[in-house]
Amino acid sequence: MKTQLIFVSAFLLMAFANSVCAQDWPQFLGPERNSTSPQKNLLRSWPASGPEVLWTASIGIGYGGPVVKDGKVYLLDRIDSIGDIMRSFDFATGKELWKNVIASPGTCPFPGSRSVPAIDGNFVFGCGAIGDLFCIDITSHKLVWHKNIWTGFGGTKLPIWAISQCPLIYGNMVIVSSQAPEAGVVTYNKLTGEIVWKTPNLGNESYVSPSIAKISGEDQVVMVNSSTNPFGHSDAVKTLGKIMGIDPLSGKVLWEYKNWECHISVANAVEAGDNKLLVVGGYELGCVMIKVEKNADKTFTVSELFKHNDFGDHTKPPILYKGYFYAQFSTNGKRDGLVCMNMDGKIMWKTKNEPKFDKGSMILVDGLILATDGANKLYLIEPDPAGFKSLASADLLKQGGVDTRNKMTNFGGPTQNWAPIALSNGKLLIRDQSRMMCVKVAE
Repeated sequence: MKTQLIFVSAFLLMAFANSVCAQDWPQFLGPERNSTSPQKNLLRSWPASGPEVLWTASIGIGYGGPVVKDGKVYLLDRIDSIGDIMRSFDFATGKELWKNVIASPGTCPFPGSRSVPAIDGNFVFGCGAIGDLFCIDITSHKLVWHKNIWTGFGGTKLPIWAISQCPLIYGNMVIVSSQAPEAGVVTYNKLTGEIVWKTPNLGNESYVSPSIAKISGEDQVVMVNSSTNPFGHSDAVKTLGKIMGIDPLSGKVLWEYKNWECHISVANAVEAGDNKLLVVGGYELGCVMIKVEKNADKTFTVSELFKHNDFGDHTKPPILYKGYFYAQFSTNGKRDGLVCMNMDGKIMWKTKNEPKFDKGSMILVDGLILATDGANKLYLIEPDPAGFKSLASADLLKQGGVDTRNKMTNFGGPTQNWAPIALSNGKLLIRDQSRMMCVKVAE
């Protein structure tokens, strides 16, 4: 009987531990890298004053979002005159626990951080705006290894909007896209920083982080490259962008779709089931749905299912829920707000400016969507193809802190609260240009 009790107790402890781990937000877009949380018991309404703000922490300007693991928050901050700063906070109180500075001074339009770390085991991985990829031990807080994915592969002048990579952990590897002349997608051993494989340069610069998709039951790294940017490369030969599938173990490019037209690609591909992938952008084409099929000889065939400019997202991949996609489609030339589209590419509705949504972040959780609007508001939304349904909203984010001395930065307006959000154990982490806040959104 005693042995049985010990076994049952151990089983319950393991189940509890797994439950806690399931609530972590360890990487860009969450546990499955698909903007979806396993959280239950989401609050279905908020008081007039908005959801409870549990704590606030001061941070630098930027667009990088947080991750959460085992009661600790990790955020990549940046001071251009110094470099990248990995900071850790207590998730319960917001108290800063430690920081590690990666000396990498340099400036770029839209200054500050622009990526989300990844945490795996005892290590946190970050990639800075100047191309510094690094691994830090979260126990000792010391740097384990440090590479530069731009200058390390022949890069000189940075891409217009610098390097924007959210590390992808796959097995014992960390995967990023270099965009440098001598490399495309690059995979490193996550413990040593040694290169496992790399592709040649894959085409025009891109701000997309690699993702993993199942194609015919097999994992593939999916990468999206931009079309030629007419503003940054006015003398260059104009070429279209590409969507590519890559073998995650060897780096072999398995297939390519070569008709993608977006000169500032940021959002990664979204799996749509049945070997279909939806890719969205903002400049200039909105979306394309492709289907990838494996042939008997193990080659792949790619077909285009639809393509149009009535649905897209400048900075984040869409959310897919019950056969419908939801995305924030606002760029310099589009003001469609939150948009809903079905699997066949038909637009169901657009909010346009009532209300506005512009480069905010969204999470699907417990059948609802938590969304920032890119400016001031946090929304609680019921996803419904029949129309936009806001259950609650609150003004939580502020203007200020953005360095507008560079004229390109001025294009973004006075409020540029575009960072990805994170959800763990009923608490939502959101940020503006000077603060990170922890907000209670579940029982």
